[in-house]
Amino acid sequence: MVTIRNLQKSYGSFKVLDGLYMDIPDGEVYGFLGKNGCGKTTTMNILCNVIPKDGGDIILGNGAESEKIKIGYLPETPSLFGYMNGYEYLKYIAACCNYQGDINKRVDEVLEITGMREGAKRRIKGYSRGMNQRLGIASIIFDHPQILVLDEPTSALDPEGRADIMNVIRLLSDTGCTIILCTHILSDVEKAAGSVGILRNGRMAVEGKISDIIAQYSRNEIEIKLYKTDEAGIGAIKAMEELPQVDKVDFYEKTGTFVIRTAETEELTKRLLECFERNSLVPREFKTVSEGLEQIYLKVVNGNA
Repeated sequence: MVTIRNLQKSYGSFKVLDGLYMDIPDGEVYGFLGKNGCGKTTTMNILCNVIPKDGGDIILGNGAESEKIKIGYLPETPSLFGYMNGYEYLKYIAACCNYQGDINKRVDEVLEITGMREGAKRRIKGYSRGMNQRLGIASIIFDHPQILVLDEPTSALDPEGRADIMNVIRLLSDTGCTIILCTHILSDVEKAAGSVGILRNGRMAVEGKISDIIAQYSRNEIEIKLYKTDEAGIGAIKAMEELPQVDKVDFYEKTGTFVIRTAETEELTKRLLECFERNSLVPREFKTVSEGLEQIYLKVVNGNA
């Protein structure tokens, strides 16, 4: 649905986008990630024709000139007219986009989707941040866009507000809409998105299915606590460091915890259990912790992946 090739953008001598490539699957929620200043907002502004690009290509849909692709864009802090109520604002949006269908019916539909039917009777100036975000989403989906670009839609919301917005995103995803979700809340991305792209210094550092990225970049940790951590026990566990499956072994004396970093847990677990039996060691705790998207993101943006 969205293909970006060699996208370039500079402000003076500062190159914000330095040959950006992106492939966003049709009908998918795509997590667009990266540190502040890496070029995410610039990319979204170019995609939505808010600012011009310096070079490169953006292809929407199948690229045919006859194909009309509509994009809905929600900035991090949408500017709504506080003197209007929700109904008035959405009818104003209908007029702006020259909506050709039944306006009252469409107003009711988008209010239902975003959970704003009751709030639409109130003046916008009295809305909470979450209500502003939901009415903002209602306005950008009004004219049935095929692509939605959401910039930090859950930023600064309380847990209930975040849950409301994520539920709206899931409902929109179910309709087949392609959604570009730009956020620093990676737990939201893991729940909603199928694919992600991680920017670093104006270029795409990692892109693909979340499951594939986790499989490729994640490392596991096995945490072990023993009932006794005498020299024999420590020596036996430290010997595991020589195994090919082990990346590193750390021992935290204060808690008596061994942390073994590994890419392969199944075979290593067997070896550890054999070690316990040989040395008459009994684990008090034994658990495997796998790296998630957040840990991988931190490695990627800091150049450690």
